[in-house]
Amino acid sequence: MLCQECDKKPATLHFTKIVNGEKTEFHICESCARERGEGIPGTSNGFSIHSLLSGLLDFEPSGGMNTLGAKPQQQLRCDNCGLTYTQFSKMGRFGCSNCYTQFENKLDPIFKRVHGNTTHVGKIPKRTGVQIQIKREVEQLRRDLHKRIEQEEFENAAQIRDRIRELERKIADV
Repeated sequence: MLCQECDKKPATLHFTKIVNGEKTEFHICESCARERGEGIPGTSNGFSIHSLLSGLLDFEPSGGMNTLGAKPQQQLRCDNCGLTYTQFSKMGRFGCSNCYTQFENKLDPIFKRVHGNTTHVGKIPKRTGVQIQIKREVEQLRRDLHKRIEQEEFENAAQIRDRIRELERKIADV
């Protein structure tokens, strides 16, 4: 495909812009993109997946200070590979599998920001997934039941227990 601007060079950049629900596609060469001022991935004015991740990860207070502004925070570091959290936020990837456990408390807020949740639930087919949906509801109700018992809300716990039994009968019937 040739560049839509100059009709000479092959189009190497493909942009899709959606404005007010109207989709417009541009296929242009690198030199025409530079003239238009479009960002080119991998160049100084462009963007990369690493800079995108760095932007998502960069919600630490500035200057490495704690919330009181008294002392710099101690740098989180992986025991296995030595990667620091700052290095991870700049690179956008871990040095080893142990980094997941070392930075675990910092990752949950990131996952919540990006995905909206910290637990993967996937999709359930509407027609054939009735049993799976009921099982998930039972799991959630059991967690709620344990909370109610711990808080000594026994009347609410009894209602939840009855609902669990009702759903378990439904599973057996399906």
